[in-house]
Formats: sequence, C-alpha cells, structure tokens
Amino acid sequence: MRTLVLAEHNNIELNPQTLNTVTCAKALGSVDILVAGKNCGDVAQACAEIEGVQTVLIADDVMLAHALAETLAPLLVSLAEHYDAILAPATSIGKNVLPRVAAVLDVQQISDICEVVNENTFKRPIYAGNAIQTVQSRDAKKIITVRTTTFEPANPTGGSATLKNIDKVDTPQLSTFVGAELSTSDRPDLASSAVIVSGGRGLGSVENFALLETLADILGGAIGASRAAVDAGFATNDHQIGQTGKVVAPDLYIAVGISGAIQHLAGMKDSRTIVAINSDPDAPIFKIADYGLVADLFDVLPELAQALKQ
Repeated sequence: MRTLVLAEHNNIELNPQTLNTVTCAKALGSVDILVAGKNCGDVAQACAEIEGVQTVLIADDVMLAHALAETLAPLLVSLAEHYDAILAPATSIGKNVLPRVAAVLDVQQISDICEVVNENTFKRPIYAGNAIQTVQSRDAKKIITVRTTTFEPANPTGGSATLKNIDKVDTPQLSTFVGAELSTSDRPDLASSAVIVSGGRGLGSVENFALLETLADILGGAIGASRAAVDAGFATNDHQIGQTGKVVAPDLYIAVGISGAIQHLAGMKDSRTIVAINSDPDAPIFKIADYGLVADLFDVLPELAQALKQ
C-alpha cells in the first residue's frame, strides 16, 4: 500500500506526533509525507530526514499558512488517487481535516486507531478506552486518524526522502484566518512532555494547585489536570487530560488528588509509569497505578519535593 501522512507543524517546527503517525503508516506500506504551509522549507527538510519516508510533497502557499481545513482537505483529495491510505494524527487539525476528505471521497473514516492488524483491519478504543474495537474496511481508500500515544515515534534521522514541490488546489475562500491566542509557558508541552504532574479536585483550590508547580519544576515536567479540576476553576482548559481533553503517554505520570474517572483514565492510561497519591484507598486510579500512596496529599507533596531536591 502507498500511504500519505499529513504533517502537522507551525511552519517552523514539526509536531512530534507526526513521527508516531509515520510509524503507524509504515505498518501499512510505503510512506510519503505532505507538508502544506507557508515558508515551511525547514519542516520539509526535517520530514525528509525521517527514517522510512520515501517522498516529501511540499505545498507552499500563503493560503496554507494556518492549516485551515477548507484549504487542506481539497489538497488531500487531489492527491488521493495516488494513495491507498491517508493518515493524520488524531489532533484537532487531523479531526478537522480528514472527515472532510472522507466525505468527498465517499468513504468511511477510521478514527483514533491504536493498532494496525493488516491493511484492511484496525483496532481503536471505544467506551472511553474500556474496550478495544476491531474494525475492517473494504473501502478502496483508507482515511485514518491515529492515536499517536500507542505508536513509538519514527527515527527522525537517517532518512533521505525526495523533496517534491506541488501546487495548491484553488478553492473557494470559505473561511479566513483571523488570529490565534496561544498560551505561553516555560514548561514542556503537555502532549510531548516525558513527565506530567497532574492534579484533581482533591487539591481543593487554585492556590493549592501551586503545590504541583514545585514538584513539576524539580522534575522538569508539565502540569495537567482532570476535568473536575478544570470545571472547578483550579486549572485552565489547556491543562485538561482525558476523553474530552488531551491524550498523553509520558514516561512518568503523577496523579495527585485524582480519583480516576474513566474519562480521565482514557487520556493517560498509556503512560509508562503511573504514580497515584490519594487519601481514598478505593479510588479507581489505584487499579491502573504502578505505584500508589494512600495519604493526605498536603502532607506528601512537600515531603516528596524536599526528598527530590536532596
């Protein structure tokens, strides 16, 4: 099979989740990458160096600068005749673009896959990750979004793909990019951080959430939150982890004051090592934790921070 991966980037750097998507695509066959943007030559070069990639298609135009679905989808549709499958990370961009491609091609999108069984059969989580569904598609074109946390990233070096410039597709200007308000932080990005310290409703207040900052600073990690904590106003939406938030899989996930509702577990249970701190011994989080501590978090966090400093 010939597969095409939609690279996700900001015109300067490649989103690391594209590497995980390439690994998934390699399980299907040969891999090409589409880099669509404006002045995105550095991103294209980075894609060309990914091990296993054969060709990097470059569409460089001001209309493609902000990854609008109305301009990306027609471009992918125009390339579909040359490919058996089109893949993208299951991010907000991938979830926005690929359903439009599938609709135009009149095929069923396969969403959020976590395993490739063969070229027609895939596995994906359902019921907030409590069950894995095996799906089979007979569509001539496979349109797939990938749960990147379940695939190892492809080697970003060692490749020597061919760079090929292509023209953008003229489309009606149905939408216009107005602006973006992006939160800035000195901490690692939540989706790619190796360590995440996450807090729940048990912290009790936004002031108490500062206890997590001390621990995250020592470990060089990011800060996350459960939906309950976000709904209570303890943390902002961009910190939310779970079924309706971000899906993460760090090397170390420390859950503080999080009971472990299935919606939260769906977003972090693929973490390599899970540490849970909760005063309730029956909290569901302990069922998936590698290490659990039943204790008052307000006693434990200062002691833990002091021990790590030493």
